[in-house]
Amino acid sequence: MERHAVVTAGTGGIGLETAVGLAGRGFTVTVVGRNAERGARAVERIAAVATAGGPRFLAADLASLDEVRGLAARLASEGPLTVLVNNVGAMFADRQRTVDGIEATFAVNHLSPYLLTELLLDRLRAGGPSRVVNVSSGAVRSAKRTFEAAEPPGGYYGFHWYGRAKLANLAYTLDLAERLRGSGVAVFAADPGGAATAMTDGTMTSPKIVSPPLRLLWPLVRRTFARSTAGPAAEAARSSLAAATDASLDGRTGLLIGPGAVPVPAPRASTAPRTVEQVLRLSRALAPATA
Repeated sequence: MERHAVVTAGTGGIGLETAVGLAGRGFTVTVVGRNAERGARAVERIAAVATAGGPRFLAADLASLDEVRGLAARLASEGPLTVLVNNVGAMFADRQRTVDGIEATFAVNHLSPYLLTELLLDRLRAGGPSRVVNVSSGAVRSAKRTFEAAEPPGGYYGFHWYGRAKLANLAYTLDLAERLRGSGVAVFAADPGGAATAMTDGTMTSPKIVSPPLRLLWPLVRRTFARSTAGPAAEAARSSLAAATDASLDGRTGLLIGPGAVPVPAPRASTAPRTVEQVLRLSRALAPATA
């Protein structure tokens, strides 16, 4: 049976390297992105290493919940799904809102993968044993831990709001793993570690994205995102590829796979009952998976 993998934000950076790795391991890969030209280049590169079916590109702006629903409907109509890698992510220097009127950091980094996953659960069950991989971040440790609303109280600081959205998604991921335990669908989070990608290069140059107490230390923090010349995105994709394919994880679920491509302890905040309850309530209110 064909093994079908979907990678969001798969036309560049960590997502593309993840897609390339999956194609080389025998998956038929669909990459999702916004730009058709980048998508075509990605498909060409993936096809060069593919050992199964040919890759393809699907266009979708995952900042729009309607486009997430449209993407899910198309994928669901095509049959079982073996791997879903929610790699989409974004950090913004200034506060932005999506077409749905939701703060963009929370929408892109949490609501988009949350909704896509929920809408594809039946297809993942049908493709079992299957895996969901949600890409996380070490920035969760800098996050405010209140989720009564999409936007936390206080001033806007892109790095901290990014970490908060990733914390919401990590809490959802670990809760989903328990909900699906025994269903044939394993759920993992993957922390790529620091990586010099287009997102970090374009956003993290400004100390304004962090709160004033951290600004003096920001040059040191940024250095942790530098990688060797061996290929920063390829190295950072190791955790996602391990979460999606490593046979040592067969029969396991609800783990955070760290930058070394091995399980690491999840931050305590991600399993705090109050955090999980608030995240689920807010997610269901802002991005309902049912009409």
